[in-house]
Amino acid sequence: MTDAHPRAGALADVPAPAQPTAPEVRTESRTRDRVARTVLEHGPVTAAEVACRLGITPAAVRRHLDALEAGGLVQAREPRPTASRGRGRPARAYVLTDAGHARMTTGYDDLAASAMAFLAEQLGPQAVEAFAARRVGELEQRYAPMVDEAGDDVDARADALAAALSDDGYAASTRPVRGPGGDIGTQLCQGHCPVQHVAARFPQLCDAETEVFSRLLGVHVQRLATLAGGAHVCTTHVPARTPGAAGSSSTSSTTPRTPDGRTAR
Repeated sequence: MTDAHPRAGALADVPAPAQPTAPEVRTESRTRDRVARTVLEHGPVTAAEVACRLGITPAAVRRHLDALEAGGLVQAREPRPTASRGRGRPARAYVLTDAGHARMTTGYDDLAASAMAFLAEQLGPQAVEAFAARRVGELEQRYAPMVDEAGDDVDARADALAAALSDDGYAASTRPVRGPGGDIGTQLCQGHCPVQHVAARFPQLCDAETEVFSRLLGVHVQRLATLAGGAHVCTTHVPARTPGAAGSSSTSSTTPRTPDGRTAR
């Protein structure tokens, strides 16, 4: 007669779940980093969009997003319903949290912020403004040839600027938007800022960067939001250039300039 209860040692006969090997753990970690990087560069972005960009299954992406969300590195936002969308709950879109951005910044933030604070204390706020102008002026000197290669078209110049910014770690992209007057302009987005936490204390860095964008693109741009100010992405509106407005900016991107952004004499 068969015993209705399992033997005391029966569980020993059941094989234990296989533990992931070290290479599998490394692969899992790299994939999770790729998911986080995609959210940083393209957020707000859905799991399906991440899966399409990375070429992995939506189920795998959702698993990584759940882990990142549990770790406080990403957060989900409910997108606004659109008229073109059918019934049903809209897909959640993900963005990086402050902790997620901080994880991708270097450990030099505190040192840089302390140095800036010392500069302001010893020489006054004008010294910070001069430093900010010099820093972005050096970027302008590097970016100008790449942007000028795009010609006079503002959209093409914005695309070239976004590519240059991405090469420097700003995770930049562009997309067309309709302006207040109905004209189609460009929205320049930066999903990451290497100096975000320093810029939160010293917005002169953001102001100087905006001025450089205007000079490089040849139009007056408007900064709408910044990571330093608490937004999930830095957003700059680049208006469409009206006919006859070429070169209307106070300083053309092709004008020789000193490293601090001033016109060279």
